[in-house]
Amino acid sequence: MKINRSGSAVWTGGLKDGKGAISTQSGALDAYPYGFATRFEGQPGSNPEELIAAAHASCFTMALSLILGEAGLTAEKMETTAVVTLEKQDDGFAVTASKLTLKATIPGTDEATFQELAGKAKANCPISKLLKADISLEAELLS
Repeated sequence: MKINRSGSAVWTGGLKDGKGAISTQSGALDAYPYGFATRFEGQPGSNPEELIAAAHASCFTMALSLILGEAGLTAEKMETTAVVTLEKQDDGFAVTASKLTLKATIPGTDEATFQELAGKAKANCPISKLLKADISLEAELLS
């Protein structure tokens, strides 16, 4: 099976004074603004790194749901945050890390099993496979 999903960006103007708009195939984002100020100066709007972070958090959480099901477990609730790091390097900028933080309530599991399954999801979710950055995971099993 092969599934294609799309996103698009439109840009007008120069780097610092220009304006962009991001759209997704689903319409979840429809000409949503982004630009230099939203990426580097904390202004309202989106940026590529937060989109990658949202994609990584959602992909990882879905992968863990699958892995839990294979182990006969079902999460009551899982909340994942991803923090993607953009760093200046000699040859420009690079995304150097994605830190996943998971808080989960999963009846019937113990800490060791939880950490093993979460680690498996981190390594095997499609977005983790795509990223060449250092991907870390901090997982907390809530009672």
